[in-house]
Amino acid sequence: MKTYRSLLVIVAALMVALSSVAQSEVSVRKRGERVKKKTEENAATQVTERMQSFYEQKEPHDADLAWMREIYRQIDLTQPDNAALYFPEDVIDGQENLFRLMLRLVINGEIPAYEYLDGREIFTDKYKINVRDMLDRFGIYYTEGKGSTEKNPKFVIEEADVPTTQVLNYYIIEKWEFDRRSNDMKMRVVAICPVLNRSSDFGGDARYPMFWVKFDALRPYLAQQYVFISDDNNLPQYSLDDYFNMEMYKGDIYKTKNLRNLSLVQMFPDPDDLKRAQDSIDNRLRNFDKNLWVPTREEFLAQKEKEAAAKEAAAKNDTVQIADRDAGVETVVVADVPAATEVKEEKKAEEPKARNKRSEKKKKTKAPKVSSSSKNGNPSAAKSVRRRKK
Repeated sequence: MKTYRSLLVIVAALMVALSSVAQSEVSVRKRGERVKKKTEENAATQVTERMQSFYEQKEPHDADLAWMREIYRQIDLTQPDNAALYFPEDVIDGQENLFRLMLRLVINGEIPAYEYLDGREIFTDKYKINVRDMLDRFGIYYTEGKGSTEKNPKFVIEEADVPTTQVLNYYIIEKWEFDRRSNDMKMRVVAICPVLNRSSDFGGDARYPMFWVKFDALRPYLAQQYVFISDDNNLPQYSLDDYFNMEMYKGDIYKTKNLRNLSLVQMFPDPDDLKRAQDSIDNRLRNFDKNLWVPTREEFLAQKEKEAAAKEAAAKNDTVQIADRDAGVETVVVADVPAATEVKEEKKAEEPKARNKRSEKKKKTKAPKVSSSSKNGNPSAAKSVRRRKK
């Protein structure tokens, strides 16, 4: 009996040991699958030095440039043309919006970020931001990641703590350069800055620029994020890199690089003047290369013909509006301008004739009545009659 009990105890111990071994094997296998999946994801998003060098744009030499202008543009994500930078708000099937991508790369130390200096940006190591200070400054909750040290800090931010709904604007720096070698105007994006929109302490909305990221450092990651541009076609055909390089975004110029470091609002306080200045700068940038060349004789004659045809079409389409105020009904009479002018000239020519007829009528006075005696040849008798009456 004792031997039977001891055998049962041994069998139970063996079963417990086997189950623990099986559980440990399952946990090891699951851990291995997670590590494998994570390494595959990192490999898919990992950017090698060769890939990074492929997307880097070398600064053109000053000897090759004939003209250059640096402008600051604001992108409003509430506009339909810029919705591709805002959606999706949450991570869906590995797809994330621009701000989530930028923040993840910055806190992981994969790309550097620089201080926002309001028009005097310097992208050097001296002006790199401290990630911990940046997160504390803007109130973004985080935890220390595994293996985090003072020299190499690592942070973990939950998806719900990313303030993606508050980033409603971006500032971008554009450089417009005319290359004398290719005789062409080129535009390239230099840097991007996300802007938080929050309520200020004094009421109203306030904007807080977070940090600058160089566009060349961000391009390899943008090339892996595909978005659809239009609601009519839900197939993502363009990457975020294409979105910026092809100028699919819409934004207003809020500043140009100048010696006094003034924004356009400071230069043009009136909203109408500000809008005209923005449109003028934009038009000059886009038409700069077109105004450098003298047209040929054929181009000049073709332009003259177009202008003459436009004038003729404008003359034919001119209208004369007649409003009947008493009846409260407005009627529009369409007439050719030459015909209308001829009618007016005819009326003006007739007016002096009528005036002459009126003056002739006024000049014709009634002749005095002649008595019978005067008719018979004795005018003195008539005069003596008037004297007697007196």
